[in-house]
Amino acid sequence: MPRRFGCLHHLSCLGVWLCCVTGWAGDLEPARLAFSSGQYAECIAQTRKIVAAQAEDEDAQLLLSEALWVTGQYREARTVITNAMAQDSRSMRLRWLAREVLQSNGESEAADRVVDQIIQSGASRPWTYRNDAGSLVILGQALLLRGLDPKRVFDQVFDNARKLDPKFKELYLAGGQLALDKHDFALAARKFQEGLKQLPEDADLHYGLARAYAPSDQGSMLKEITRVLEVNSNHIASLLLLVDHHIDAEDYPEAKALLQRINQINPWHPESWAYGAVLAYLQNDLEAEKTARQTALKFWLENPRVDHLIGLKLSQNYRFTEGAAHQRQALEYNSDYLPAKAQLAQDLLRLGEEAEGWKLAQEVQKQDGYDVQAFNLVALHDKMDKFITLTNDDFLLRMGNGEAPVYGAQVLRLLSEARTNVCRKYGLELKQPTIVEVFPEQKDFAVRTFGMPGNPGYLGVCFGRVITANSPAARGSHPVNWQAVLWHEFCHVVTLQLTRNKMPRWLSEGISVYEEIQANPSWGQHMNPQYQEMILGDDLTPLSKLSAAFLSPSSDLHLQFAYYEASLVVEFLVQRFGIEQLKAILHDLGDGVEINSALQKNTLPIQKLDEEFAAFALKRAHELAPGLDFEKPEFAKEPEAGPPRKAPGKPKPKPESTDSWATWSKNRPTNFWAMSFQAQEFVEAKKWTEAKPILTRLIELYPDVSGPDSAYRLLAAAHRALGETNAEREVLAKFAQQDDEAIDAYLRLMELDKAAKNWSAVIQNGRRYLAVNPLVPAPYRFLAEASEKQNDGGTALTAYRALLALGPPDPADVLFHLARLEYRQGDPAARRHVLQALEEAPRFRAALALLLEIDAASSHPKINQAANAPDAPP
Repeated sequence: MPRRFGCLHHLSCLGVWLCCVTGWAGDLEPARLAFSSGQYAECIAQTRKIVAAQAEDEDAQLLLSEALWVTGQYREARTVITNAMAQDSRSMRLRWLAREVLQSNGESEAADRVVDQIIQSGASRPWTYRNDAGSLVILGQALLLRGLDPKRVFDQVFDNARKLDPKFKELYLAGGQLALDKHDFALAARKFQEGLKQLPEDADLHYGLARAYAPSDQGSMLKEITRVLEVNSNHIASLLLLVDHHIDAEDYPEAKALLQRINQINPWHPESWAYGAVLAYLQNDLEAEKTARQTALKFWLENPRVDHLIGLKLSQNYRFTEGAAHQRQALEYNSDYLPAKAQLAQDLLRLGEEAEGWKLAQEVQKQDGYDVQAFNLVALHDKMDKFITLTNDDFLLRMGNGEAPVYGAQVLRLLSEARTNVCRKYGLELKQPTIVEVFPEQKDFAVRTFGMPGNPGYLGVCFGRVITANSPAARGSHPVNWQAVLWHEFCHVVTLQLTRNKMPRWLSEGISVYEEIQANPSWGQHMNPQYQEMILGDDLTPLSKLSAAFLSPSSDLHLQFAYYEASLVVEFLVQRFGIEQLKAILHDLGDGVEINSALQKNTLPIQKLDEEFAAFALKRAHELAPGLDFEKPEFAKEPEAGPPRKAPGKPKPKPESTDSWATWSKNRPTNFWAMSFQAQEFVEAKKWTEAKPILTRLIELYPDVSGPDSAYRLLAAAHRALGETNAEREVLAKFAQQDDEAIDAYLRLMELDKAAKNWSAVIQNGRRYLAVNPLVPAPYRFLAEASEKQNDGGTALTAYRALLALGPPDPADVLFHLARLEYRQGDPAARRHVLQALEEAPRFRAALALLLEIDAASSHPKINQAANAPDAPP
């Protein structure tokens, strides 16, 4: 499931020109400080007095209008700002604020005329504004609204403003906002950071930086919001960003409390009510949703931002159909509102409505050449045009043209098996084919999935009927079992469609990991020493809060643990209440029942579930290798950088701590870490005989251990070094059953079993290897030879064809074997392939003999019939 895609908040008018204007009258300073600290009522009271006494004071009029606008007194703000403009029709500051005030009152045409007036004034009287940084920035923003090239605006307008006043806050706010609008979050962060170098305590700049962090770094976002609220506890945009965060964490009570707090500041804030509509919808209160949306549109009936924001948040919570409907409504209000068009393109692509989705993405890119997300999508579309599409009745599979011929058929077989098993288990009949896209490059996967490069930790994502995944080629030096990944994602297809995408993230992920293990015990997440330590410590998240664990984990380890814990919850529910109750929960969610209500209806109240699950998890943690002690020394308890998917072996000590480890390990004969450390030391010193008994004992006490430093792998290395081949094979065979990514073990087993002529074992480990990396020749060679020995011509043919597609260094030999198998099966392609073999190696005697046999058989039907017999000997 994808991460969040950013938030819709504008920096336009929060203290726009008021907090940074110098030369104000002394009696306005307390009102200015009241505004910047969020004491808006006090600011309004003070500025009213000043305006009453000095009606021509532009700064006071601006501040009063701004404070009224922030607190939702839109009509009074309009009166104040229009009166001020009547006194000074040339003021850029007054006009720019008037634009926002007029829009908030639903006067969008009048607001547009103000923008035109700003541009006309800048063009007709340039000398009036060229020495005023504030007016230049306003002029630049107006030009951007009218579609002027952003680079020209920066070079010709904003740079001049910077030279006039490098500490002018609005310059950095405008630049950062522009980058946010173009989905260039890294550039936005740099712009706000540049501003903070000049104004390190400015709340609006910290808020802008929080928005730049929001799509990718929730922890940093929250830190920036905390800094804002320390300065101004009523900073509405920051409170809305927190609402956004809590909705994504499925912490609806906290989101609701924040909205109530915002409503006390501004009872008519359109985005606050838009979030209220989202919250009501997610809680299946459709009447409250309707009321909240109507309230959001109270003053501006055709405000496209409202439906765009509602749709955006619904889509971020996997309600793509409903989200797309709101984007269409926003575009009905304003057909040129690009944020809605861009989001609609993404929604349609995730719904599988690709023709319209790609068309809209191209329109956005054409209208705004600087939108990074649209540019990325259009570039990706051009790449995907070259993909190969494989289909059957149930799937539409797209893969790179260098990969589809190699293992595309394997992918379709795996997906078909998943569909049969999982759909039967959960009682779902899929009405439409599932779309699966496998990307050879991680950045292309990220663009298709999230709209932007990045998010390297994601292996695959499911949107409902569309799956996107990284191919093994994208994993580089970190191989992952692609079959487990696709099985996991297809489980999402089932559960999301069963619930109409109305399920919490923890349950969706938990079922997918749980079903991985049901399909193959070596797949999925399993208890390991790190997870045991986290459960016995303070890292177990209550079931009722589990979705939040996926949103802003403190480390990669904590994110992996969230997946494991979610699967443990599902295992607990199935063991305690049965699979039928789990299915009933899913059906209730699909009917709109809120998750805690669905749990209570089918199991227990949420508080009781929290208690029972915690006890279940503690019991499971204590059951991990009970003959071993997992205590760690204090010096080894520093935070881990992040776990592999499998359990580790010993902690990696720093060189200076080796003596400490040696001392600590001496008198701990059953301590997992001490034994692992001692064994590793012996292995590194090539003291194989000394390492063997420790490793053997470790495996006896913890037979489920897997991972890169597994005792199985080290013990096999010891046996190999000592020439104990049978013992090595036995250990590796057990290890291969435990670890679904141990390609080195699979390869060594194929070598040993080939030598022993154990062809069925060669085939088994060949398939295990291909489930991790199907893009290397070695497993195909073993698989082809073993299948031929087993008279399994179909498997051998498939293996040789894949090997040929990989471009082997000896194509003549592969072509010969392929031709021989095809000839035995009566495939006319045999003659072409044997001729190709002879082109590669003209003196290839066996190939020449096969060609003569094929030609002779084609002239003598009886011979040909014999060659076509199914049991023809190799």
